[in-house]
Amino acid sequence: MSIASNLAQIKSTLHAGVELIAVSKTYPPEALMEAYAAGQRHFGENRVQELTEKHEYLNKDIRWHMIGSLQRNKVKYIAPYIHLIHSVDSIELLDEINKHAGRNHRIISCLLQVYIATEETKHGFLPEEVLQFFKQHEQEEYPNAHIIGLMGMASFTNNEDQVRAEFRVLKSLFDTLNSEHHAGLNTLSMGMSGDYRIAMEEGSTHVRIGSSIFGVRN
Repeated sequence: MSIASNLAQIKSTLHAGVELIAVSKTYPPEALMEAYAAGQRHFGENRVQELTEKHEYLNKDIRWHMIGSLQRNKVKYIAPYIHLIHSVDSIELLDEINKHAGRNHRIISCLLQVYIATEETKHGFLPEEVLQFFKQHEQEEYPNAHIIGLMGMASFTNNEDQVRAEFRVLKSLFDTLNSEHHAGLNTLSMGMSGDYRIAMEEGSTHVRIGSSIFGVRN
C-alpha cells in the first residue's frame, strides 16, 4: 500500500477530534512529501538535527512536533518554528524553552512527559512530581512556554490490560490537574502504531504513528 493509502486507512479509524502526528523520524523527505500531498500537516521527529534539516527542506506550513528527548543546549535550534514539544521531562528544560521562545518572540506549546511504563528505557516526570509542579508553579512563571497537556508512552508489551491501565493513570492525572488545579490542559498525547486504538479509548487527543504510515524503518 502507498503512504497515502496508509494515511487514509488510519484516519478512518481515528475518533472525532483526535490529531494524527505522522512520526517521520529516519524517513527521507520524499516520504514526508507523499504524506504532505495526501493532506498530512503534523509531523513528529525525535532528533533536533534531522528535524532542522527537514524543516529547511520542506514546506513551511508543516507543523513540527518534537517527540524525542530534547537536550537543553539544542532548544535554540528549534525554538523559531517548533509547533509542539511533547517531551518536556524536567523543569530545567522548561526554563530553557521559555527563555528561547521569548528570544524568538514566540509562545511555544509544551507537554509534560510522564513516566507511566514499567520499562527503565522510558522516562519522564512521575505522576506525583507533576502534581507537585502544578501546586508550586503558576503558568505566569512561563509566559513563553505554555503547558497545554501531558504525554506518555505505555510499556512495550502484548498485555493490553497493562497498556490500558498505564494510559488510565495518565488520563486520571490529566483530569485531576484540570479539576483540582484548574490547569486548563487540553492535550493528551498517548498511543503509537501498536496501541493507539486503546489510547483513544482511554482519552488520547494526539496519537503518534510512524511505521503504519511510512513502512518498516531501516
